[in-house]
Amino acid sequence: MTHTEIEITAELVRDLLHDQHPDLADRPVRLGARGWDNQLWRLGDDLAVRLPWATQSADALLRKEHAWLPALAPGLPLQVPVPQRLGEPSERFPRPWIVTTWVPGTPADQAPATRAAEAADTLAGFLTALHQPAPDGAPTGRYRGGPLRDHAEGFARQLASATELGLIPDPDAVRAVWEDAAAAPDWTGPALWLHGDLHPANILTRDGTFCGVIDFGDLCAGDPACDLAAAWLLLPDGAAERFHGAYRPVPDPATLRRARGWAVGRALAGILIGDAGVHGRPGGKPSWGPPGHTALRRLIATAHH
Repeated sequence: MTHTEIEITAELVRDLLHDQHPDLADRPVRLGARGWDNQLWRLGDDLAVRLPWATQSADALLRKEHAWLPALAPGLPLQVPVPQRLGEPSERFPRPWIVTTWVPGTPADQAPATRAAEAADTLAGFLTALHQPAPDGAPTGRYRGGPLRDHAEGFARQLASATELGLIPDPDAVRAVWEDAAAAPDWTGPALWLHGDLHPANILTRDGTFCGVIDFGDLCAGDPACDLAAAWLLLPDGAAERFHGAYRPVPDPATLRRARGWAVGRALAGILIGDAGVHGRPGGKPSWGPPGHTALRRLIATAHH
């Protein structure tokens, strides 16, 4: 991660607003969160400013959200951060930034869903609404939504790292889930709109169920299995089957197999990021480990024998 050389402060955010969106400049500004790509600053009660800070790719992702998400958001049954304004690079801050609506809730890595039936139905309803055929010219993913086998090297690397760290008690069982998924037939339907990054830190909860979905930087068109992986990472034990029954159209067996492969990859990533957080290594987030371990346990327990 290459943090931007300019320190982002409340004063800088106010100055940027004053320069480009002066009607918003008098609202109170306070830090909301520091994410992987962006910092999020609260702007009053109902808006937020997202500024890239840690990756070079963040600029293009913010512009993509600004271009596509406003048209998709009205059809979605959960709150999402709808872009309202675009800030252009300037001498004060040499990168684009956006103003979005603020989505209240607690990230699921900190407050997991506990009401199994409600959470399964809510997640299924959200993905059914999102997974519509995308138009020509829709963005393609950063390694999301394409063939699972393209990720074979990355999977092997992650599994080896997690095994060496003593985090995976049975690497052969993990590899078996992946190999079954990678051998499943490819998606042959139309490229559908995908969130592309449905890990627990990007889903918000309230009262035991899901209330919002954030960070659409990986919005793209492709195979819905990429998003359907979320069932194993986000839902309480035993709720995945209800989710699969509530999602429309009901996923065919090949799609579910591919979804398990995406889920194994996400689980390993979460376990590694969680371990880095526990041991104070850069980019680590301790809260990512438990959902990753839980997902991996479920995937192995329900493997095809």
